[in-house]
Amino acid sequence: MGHAVFGNYDRAALDREYDNRAKVTDADSYSERFGQLSLRARATLPARLDMAYGPSAAERLDIFTVPGAARAPVNVFFHGGYWKARDKADFDFVALGLQPSGVVTVVVNYALIPAVRMDELVRQCRAALAWVWHNAARLGADRERLYVSGHSAGGHLVAMLMATDWVAFDSALPVDPIKGGCGISGLYDLEPICLCFLNDDLRLSEHEAARNSPVRLERRSRGALLLPVGALEGPEYLRQTQDLARSWAATTPVPEVMVMPDVDHFSIVAQLADPASSLSSAIQRQMGV
Repeated sequence: MGHAVFGNYDRAALDREYDNRAKVTDADSYSERFGQLSLRARATLPARLDMAYGPSAAERLDIFTVPGAARAPVNVFFHGGYWKARDKADFDFVALGLQPSGVVTVVVNYALIPAVRMDELVRQCRAALAWVWHNAARLGADRERLYVSGHSAGGHLVAMLMATDWVAFDSALPVDPIKGGCGISGLYDLEPICLCFLNDDLRLSEHEAARNSPVRLERRSRGALLLPVGALEGPEYLRQTQDLARSWAATTPVPEVMVMPDVDHFSIVAQLADPASSLSSAIQRQMGV
């Protein structure tokens, strides 16, 4: 064993903890499955695709609407991919688990590292949330019932949004536009990310990691926060979730950790293709639908 670089982990052990494709034997099959399910969502659900929320080609949204609704609740979803991979089109399937319950479902795209730095990536996601709030009426959505969700790196983005000073970001926004959030197997402490193989691509500095680590930030949104994580995840993912819950435990409502049995890093988010799944049902309950 080499020298410890984070906690009790040497570099090789830390790499293994964050290498989800190596940990999940059928990981590659999920990419194909998610793609097929996302094609189904786009083919069968009413949608407005590739709506621009910012000037760059990456700043686009897929919006799955609720026909006939004037003020439906809205859930804004942020995809994972360790901030350096994937696209909204890979995760449009999440609308299959939410839109049938009467939820306007928005799937966000954002520029990836290294094309942008982490600060800009987070800014784009804040801009996406602000765009949805400003344009909710024309989407048939109720901006007073705006929720956010995300998986893996997207869970990190959910927490960053809930730590945002929204009036400083956009003076037309209310202090707390987010009514609730769901961070699914998220990453909330970026220090170990800087110390493992992921930083070969991300190139995060110590200061970037610190200012983009929700565990070090004040929780500004007082919306309810669900933190589902798969019981089959590695210890580091479980720690990440528990650490955010502890860091924000003094806030109300207290974050709710959900350790979900028999699911791993990919099978947990796959549940969002099914409106009757445990994860979809938890989000629906949070949203009151």
